Amino acid sequence: MKKEMNFNLPSINEARRRTKNSPKIEHQLFDIPVQLRNMGTGRLYYLRTYGCQANQRDSETIAGILELMGYKACDSEEEADVILLNTCAIRKNAEDKVLGEIGNLKKLKRRNPDLIIGVGGCMAQEEAIVKELLCKYPQVDLIFGTHNIANLPRLLANAVFAKEKTVEVFSKEGEIIEDLPSSRFQQHKAWVNIMYGCDKFCSYCIVPYTRGKERSRLIEDILKEVDELIKGGYKEVCLLGQNVNAYGKDLGMEAGFATLLEAVAKTGIARIRFMTSHPWNFDDNTVAICGKYANIMPYIHLPLQSGNDEILRKMNRRYTASEYRTLFDKLKKAIPGCSFTTDIIVGFPNESDEAFEDTLAMVDYCQFDNAFTFIFSPRIGTPAYNMTDSIDAKTKEERLARLNKKVAYYANQANQRFLDQVVEVLVDGYSKKNENVFSGYTKENKLVNFQSENVKPGDIVKVKITAVKSFSLDGKMIEE
Repeated sequence: MKKEMNFNLPSINEARRRTKNSPKIEHQLFDIPVQLRNMGTGRLYYLRTYGCQANQRDSETIAGILELMGYKACDSEEEADVILLNTCAIRKNAEDKVLGEIGNLKKLKRRNPDLIIGVGGCMAQEEAIVKELLCKYPQVDLIFGTHNIANLPRLLANAVFAKEKTVEVFSKEGEIIEDLPSSRFQQHKAWVNIMYGCDKFCSYCIVPYTRGKERSRLIEDILKEVDELIKGGYKEVCLLGQNVNAYGKDLGMEAGFATLLEAVAKTGIARIRFMTSHPWNFDDNTVAICGKYANIMPYIHLPLQSGNDEILRKMNRRYTASEYRTLFDKLKKAIPGCSFTTDIIVGFPNESDEAFEDTLAMVDYCQFDNAFTFIFSPRIGTPAYNMTDSIDAKTKEERLARLNKKVAYYANQANQRFLDQVVEVLVDGYSKKNENVFSGYTKENKLVNFQSENVKPGDIVKVKITAVKSFSLDGKMIEE
């Protein structure tokens, strides 16, 4: 227990604090001490990422740091000297999956006592999870939070050389550290962080506690990164934030996200996407910019969560169903051919039959191209965790099944418009399910599997759609 006194453990009370202080933006702060720059030479790392695009981007940074230290990536846990799990805390089943994976790693640790097992990401920011890891999972050597990635060289070195369990998880508003290394997972599409954190505090959501305060990167730093990606041959960037529409508010910018989006469009990169949007901050300036530039893709992910005003109020979403419909209509009018996806939670505490029917009615109104649907998952430390709930599990499962059936119907209907049409596809590579066909995405973010020869990832090709499914399209490339 003596060593635990030196641990930097997470605190939910500290994580919920917000001040009016502006976040620090640090340039040229990151450094790997000379004695650690080759510590990974001849060693392999295995990095597994769970969860959202922000985690994917964090993993690219983690990979970049490890490779600067001399480590090389490998494809299996069995051959690795270091295993790092970058985790997600958005739902309990995501946490259970990670804990199960950590449990499975125990046999590898027995076989190789020098193996380093590390847990990072959002789960590492949760008090209860860190206590459980320390108590029940002795095979874990390293725990680091979302605010501690820049310190990974020092933390990993302590775990490797001092042979001590190492825990560093800061619960704070956060800062911005520029110039971190990166090993991009794709060579033609890139995630670009424009801001970090969230201040919305939806009553069900753990993200404001795991990711810190909303804090925006400087526009010049973002444009510099985009310009470097263009020079590197990238065709698409996706601007990332927990709530991109709040970009620049902490910097005192008027219409901050619209200003940034227009500036990125003017770089001339072929394709621009962004996520995630919060309907409450999606202003008319942004709507106008989305419809103005051809390289801003006609695809919007606009989380709904519920179609009922009372549930939205309890969720602390800060908009009504009517306001959501108004915004949806504005976007549909401003961006011809735009596709829309959303997030929906069923079974929020005490969701009545009438409230659920309101959600179904909203799906009928918007006819989303797709929806990511979930049963409410209580998160320790959030207000919704302590709400009493009279709805049984069976009812929630039945509601989810009804919702998913409706979503699949409208997804198929939305895809019908592409049948026999010629679309532009940015090629990702061979299909994951069939190595005899290629796959990629249209401007509307539709997955297309198509037959062709002599194409490679990063090509933008024309494909005639020959068959339509609910969640993908089939086609054949047209030779020009």
